[in-house]
Amino acid sequence: MLATRSIDPAERGAWLRLIRTRRMGPHSFWSLLDRFETAQAAIAALPELSRQGGTKQPLQPFAADLAEQEYRALRDLGGHLLVAVDGVFPSLLRQINEPPPVLSVRGNPNLLAQPSVAMVGTRNASTNGQRFAAALAQSLGAQGFSLTSGLARGIDAAVHNATVEDGQTVAVAAGGVDIIYPREHGELYQYLIDRAVVVAEMPLGMQPTARHFPHRNRIIAGIAAARVLVEAAERSGSLITALYAANSSREVCAVPGNPLDPRAAGNNQLLRDGAASICTAQDVLDYLPPVQTLHQPKTVKPGAQLQTKLADDDVRAARDSPLKCLGPTPCSIDELFRECQVPARLGAAALVELELGGTVERKAGNLVCRLI
Repeated sequence: MLATRSIDPAERGAWLRLIRTRRMGPHSFWSLLDRFETAQAAIAALPELSRQGGTKQPLQPFAADLAEQEYRALRDLGGHLLVAVDGVFPSLLRQINEPPPVLSVRGNPNLLAQPSVAMVGTRNASTNGQRFAAALAQSLGAQGFSLTSGLARGIDAAVHNATVEDGQTVAVAAGGVDIIYPREHGELYQYLIDRAVVVAEMPLGMQPTARHFPHRNRIIAGIAAARVLVEAAERSGSLITALYAANSSREVCAVPGNPLDPRAAGNNQLLRDGAASICTAQDVLDYLPPVQTLHQPKTVKPGAQLQTKLADDDVRAARDSPLKCLGPTPCSIDELFRECQVPARLGAAALVELELGGTVERKAGNLVCRLI
């Protein structure tokens, strides 16, 4: 688990450069930081790592001047760039597996220190569903919680509108933190950055696409101590947030719905699967520890959590075995390591080299396949 610590400006800039590099995701980022201890050292090693991973054209790190442009543009908007070890970075989000290394923030970043409950649901929400979500959000806000949601139409908008006046809401954008999506939420977006906070994992100017929403849902689930589903269809994206919450050992709650309403099918399925049934704010509170214990950041000295440094020769030796086992059909990374009898930490470092070289590709669900 990550803990807070101070990093100097040069290393902070290197974090941004590393995560913005092509073929780089949170898994690769954290594996490289584990191996090289600093983002600056990882950036210096990228061209050689990609060569070892099979590319004929060495991977070049994200340019320093482009990273500086992004940072300055965010600052000109009145925003803030947070890295995962900053004290103001959401403490529960820091605890998930492979958290976002960098967050762009507009509004008041201090609100991210408040204990939070996520509340999400369908974009095509009923009038009663929106009214219930707003009332529940206000009640939880009165108990000292911020309400985290995804800036979408329907339930998300009802939650934000009900709590933004008191600054009790966190909006997680799917694209860049400067992109208003959907467009009709322009006024709500302005209220959010004036009175609350908007956060995003994606770069400035990034228009949201379908592949971005699972990343957003992971952040929504990670920030909050519990996640409440108000209305959701059977295959709703809101159920992805529930899955992330459950995988992070967070409480999953659902509002019972009319069995005849397809907008309640996801809720009722979650309840059958063991989610907590809630109808009031007190129901949610009954499933949570005391609010004072939810956000207690831990501090460590720089480097105190680092494991024994991986040797390049060991990673190189571990690279060949997984590559021989992989084919074009995605397989579980855990099963791959077991089959190849490669220690997980070594295998993860080897896979990163192969990803950087364009030889393998990581898929959703902890799957990986060979490309060439």
